[in-house]
Amino acid sequence: MALDSARQLAPAPLELPADIDPAEAIAASAYADRIDVRFSSFKDGRGFSLAALLRGYGYDGGLRALGPLLPDQADALLRSGFDAIAGDARPGPERDGRPGAANIYQPDPGSPATRRTALHQRALAARKARAEALAEELDGAAPETILARTLEVYAGRIALLSSFGAEAALGLKLLADADPETPVLFLETHRHFAQTLTYKDTLAAVLGLKDLRVLEPDAGEAAREDADGALYARDGQACCDLRKVRPLARGLEAFDAVITGRKRYHGGERGALKAVEFDGERVKINPLAFLSPDEVAERFKALDLPRHPLTEAGYASIGCWPCTVPASEPGSRDGRWAGENRDECGIFDSAKTARAERAGTVRLI
Repeated sequence: MALDSARQLAPAPLELPADIDPAEAIAASAYADRIDVRFSSFKDGRGFSLAALLRGYGYDGGLRALGPLLPDQADALLRSGFDAIAGDARPGPERDGRPGAANIYQPDPGSPATRRTALHQRALAARKARAEALAEELDGAAPETILARTLEVYAGRIALLSSFGAEAALGLKLLADADPETPVLFLETHRHFAQTLTYKDTLAAVLGLKDLRVLEPDAGEAAREDADGALYARDGQACCDLRKVRPLARGLEAFDAVITGRKRYHGGERGALKAVEFDGERVKINPLAFLSPDEVAERFKALDLPRHPLTEAGYASIGCWPCTVPASEPGSRDGRWAGENRDECGIFDSAKTARAERAGTVRLI
């Protein structure tokens, strides 16, 4: 059959306005091989978000951007999920000897800093849509299912964060079985129990972890902020920020997603954990979120996993020695930051995640 004849027989693409209700767009995409998204203006970010949303929900057909788009938006459009662009912007006056655009960004679109910011926003919109779709897909799923799916989606851009504490061996074992090459991040706060450091080395060897990365506080920051080494006694939250939050932020720069060992039965802010969360910047994967304490104990026994030495002394959750005491129940975090009005160190910011969720499915954040 001639190419022109084949094109005549092919179904026309479904055209959607950029401001369509997201639920309507998702429903319509199920019956379309090709979709055109019509932008009303080059300033309309809803078209970018709509593309990211459709791709996040699994639409794999043709996706073309139409309307008064600018040539320097091409990279952002492609990153959002479009595979073709048919903009109709008219050329504008020359600037610096080069053809200009009829419309001009504020600030100047030629600014490299501005373009990086725009690209970053579009990437975050796509990341958010994908995370929300995965959270729905994996709700209540087994740890192996959650881990396998997210390792596939975020291949090469994902790491596991481990404290090598009381329950850490289970998550590390699951990762070692699925992909031992995945990086494992350990926050060396220089305040760990000696038993934890020994246990870390033991588990890494027993499980065959191939890429264990140790993250430490910045030496200059530590010298300025904790010169006498007793910051934990004056301001525990500041100590966590220095020795955990900031080192982890630097260590995660190369990754889009991080696997955690958090579980709903830990209580507090973790009581409503999802399998996949988006905090406004990165994706948090929680493969063990839906397990019960008994299920964790059963898996430890079935897999013959070595226990942290301090569990026999009643430590149910193990962090830094100045801020950890034994707890009354297995799996309890009551022994962390005893005497302080908090149950998290700050590396998992529930307020930040809540803000990201409130922003809506397709809003750029």
